[in-house]
Amino acid sequence: MKPQDFDKTVSPISVAHFSQYKLMNLLLQRLEKLGFSVCSPSEIEGSIWDRKILMGHECISIHPTNEGLKVGTSYLKEGKMEEREFHCSILVGSDGARSTVRKLVDIDMKGERNLQRLVSVHFLSKDLGQYLLHERPGMLFFIFNPDAIGVLVAHDLDQGEFVLQIPYYSPQQKIEDFSFKDTFNLIQVCEQIILKLVGWKLVDVQVLDIKPWVMHAEVAEKYVSHNNRVILVGDAAHRFPPAGGFGMNTGIQDAHNLAWKISSMLSGIASPSIIQTYEMERRPIAIYNTSLSVENFRAAMSVPAALGLDPAIANSVHRVINSSLCSIFPPSLQKFALEGIFSIGRAQLSELILNENNPLGSLRLSRLKKIFDEGKSLQLQFPAEDLGFCYKEGALVAECGEKRWESEASSVHKRDLRPYIPCAKPGCRLPHMLINALKESSAKASFSTLDLISGDKIEFLLIIAPIKGSYRLARASMMVAKEFDVPLKVCIIWPKGSSDKNVNSSEKELEPWKNFIDVEEAVKPTSKSWWELCQMSSNEVILVRPDEHIAWRTESNGIADDLLELKRVFSLMLGHGKFLL
Repeated sequence: MKPQDFDKTVSPISVAHFSQYKLMNLLLQRLEKLGFSVCSPSEIEGSIWDRKILMGHECISIHPTNEGLKVGTSYLKEGKMEEREFHCSILVGSDGARSTVRKLVDIDMKGERNLQRLVSVHFLSKDLGQYLLHERPGMLFFIFNPDAIGVLVAHDLDQGEFVLQIPYYSPQQKIEDFSFKDTFNLIQVCEQIILKLVGWKLVDVQVLDIKPWVMHAEVAEKYVSHNNRVILVGDAAHRFPPAGGFGMNTGIQDAHNLAWKISSMLSGIASPSIIQTYEMERRPIAIYNTSLSVENFRAAMSVPAALGLDPAIANSVHRVINSSLCSIFPPSLQKFALEGIFSIGRAQLSELILNENNPLGSLRLSRLKKIFDEGKSLQLQFPAEDLGFCYKEGALVAECGEKRWESEASSVHKRDLRPYIPCAKPGCRLPHMLINALKESSAKASFSTLDLISGDKIEFLLIIAPIKGSYRLARASMMVAKEFDVPLKVCIIWPKGSSDKNVNSSEKELEPWKNFIDVEEAVKPTSKSWWELCQMSSNEVILVRPDEHIAWRTESNGIADDLLELKRVFSLMLGHGKFLL
């Protein structure tokens, strides 16, 4: 990560590298602070499940009922498997890449399968962490040597926490080769690779966990099933190569998109059809990110290919050994042949070959340098995709002439490092700018425009400039929002330095409505104004959804009938068909 990654120009929060299991623990702690109870199977009594997080339960059946769904689960209690049924309105399947929920409702995955099989080894070594922290700080270490190949992910250098990814080829190589049944051999594998990285044998390696996994690049055929009652999110809906953080980012975006829609539907604000807009908005993003992550993964594979270890050749060798011709040989001989061929391949990494004085080695090293100099290897940050993704249809009012996501995406070379350019088009995320609240203590810290969106309740936001036409449209918006029973807040953004001016006009202009806030831009003299940042004029207004995405944009003086237009907007956004025509 570079210093500019932490300057918080495009977001109030800087980029971070954080372990998933640590994030899960933080989420559980947050839920407990919100009044939820985290319960193990042995702690669960009775049949009241409100505000409870039931750990250790696995979904085993899903059946529709007149009122919703009947969900069967199994759990281990006192050494014996038991079952429990739940009745619910909605089931959200966020149960990972091998989702049981997805399988139970017969939703297929489409894309590329079996890109790579790996063993993930979670281990601790403070000695290794301290060495890397002071001598070779980094987040990802790609290790290629004559003895072994692996990727070392540094989750916490200070604590010495790592995950080692080791490729393996089934069925000749088995997960049992790495299992706790032979922990001594496993530690030897770890130490063998780590030894080549740091140059000495570590004596404090502590293996915490070992898991096999298969790399896929797939998206679910649909995200919503059973009359809008079963919904897939996160890895259950899409599986990416771990190249660029797309899995976690896309999954969080899924949940962010879905949460306000479920809440709006259950509270009667929105029609049940709003759940369909979740799939309309999120699935195209997942398809695009899948393609991008595959391209990024293959770019990373250009490094071993330049060293003479082309993964495509390794896969071809594996296919030949798995072919019917070689199947006549016993498994032990197949494994011996596979590992022998791979050993010969890794021998190309020896210092005898890979050096500047060897013509072949010199050529390979120059190819490697060219890949790195041109930035054609693994790319870790995608600001345009992480922050600049835009919905083209769904719970929004698209502008005339807008192209669909797929056609727009295909016109851009996907792995070109594109900066995030703030934009206020419908479907885009609300841009970040630091602002100050007016009519409050001048000592109060600046906050982001993103903080104008409530984090604990459903509330839409209308952003306007302090001009007559926009105030008029804001009053009409408040009136229509009340008719639709939709909470709405108005934000009036004033230019920098407006704190000394008379801003009492907002109270008069918006009377009798009280749910509004006056803010001023907290920008540097050389910075753009809010309206310039959003690429729009101060005559325009934008309506922002609870998930921080813009639902509608218009010129305040370009509407013939404010009330009729706003009824159309809220109807489209909330799925109320009676106003669609």
